[in-house]
Amino acid sequence: MMHETLPALVERALTDNSRPLEFFLREQSHLPGPRANLGLVGELSDELASMTTRRAHQVQEVLRSLTRDALAVESNSPAEFVALCGVVAMGACAAAHLDRASDVCDLLSRLARSTSWRVREGVATAYQHLLVAAPDLTLAYLLSLARSGDYLQQRACVAAVAEPRLLQTPAMKESALEIQAIVVRRFHEIPLSERKREDVRTLRQGLSYTLSVAAAALPEAGFALLRECASWGDPDITWIIRENLKKKRLLKFTEQTAYLSKMLA
Repeated sequence: MMHETLPALVERALTDNSRPLEFFLREQSHLPGPRANLGLVGELSDELASMTTRRAHQVQEVLRSLTRDALAVESNSPAEFVALCGVVAMGACAAAHLDRASDVCDLLSRLARSTSWRVREGVATAYQHLLVAAPDLTLAYLLSLARSGDYLQQRACVAAVAEPRLLQTPAMKESALEIQAIVVRRFHEIPLSERKREDVRTLRQGLSYTLSVAAAALPEAGFALLRECASWGDPDITWIIRENLKKKRLLKFTEQTAYLSKMLA
């Protein structure tokens, strides 16, 4: 159920003053703490998205205010929650008003470099909103970013398409797997001297679950990619595959997972 005061606060933010809305978000953030108030993130996204066609300029101003500190916000803080809300709402609003979809894809790619892991997760969620509303445009963008982006941008790409509910069509499944393949092959090319960098470790952690989502959606090609990766003898890639093999989504693929386990032994 939506917080009763949220629509009024959003209206005031759209009209003249976003500070009461930001204060409310901070108070209701559940941060610092282990879990942010994700229900409120969704409610705010829905509320702003419902208004973006009629009041596009005003909505963009509110989003700009919410995300002004998103690149370097303090982790596990109420301010981080405000930025998270703005980033996710940015994707939801672009999905509702597709004239801005390309511009928002570009902006999200910059926000993917945030120091905050919650903001980075918000970027992936925002891209998922766009994958639903404009799959062709968003997949093309993510494929390009996977090929050319930095480590944190690559992480955003693999995380965005690692959502089982989105992988329902052949085109979506194939593109999702292609994005995983591009990024894991690029990871293999990272010099060992760079592997301890924080952004590389963040990408490594992301790949530790995203490959299994794509493999479960498209098993024949997905497990072929995993076997290719296993053949490299790359210690970080080996760890990534082992982590993916632990996921429940692969349990029914007993023959394929047993073969991979033997390759990695």
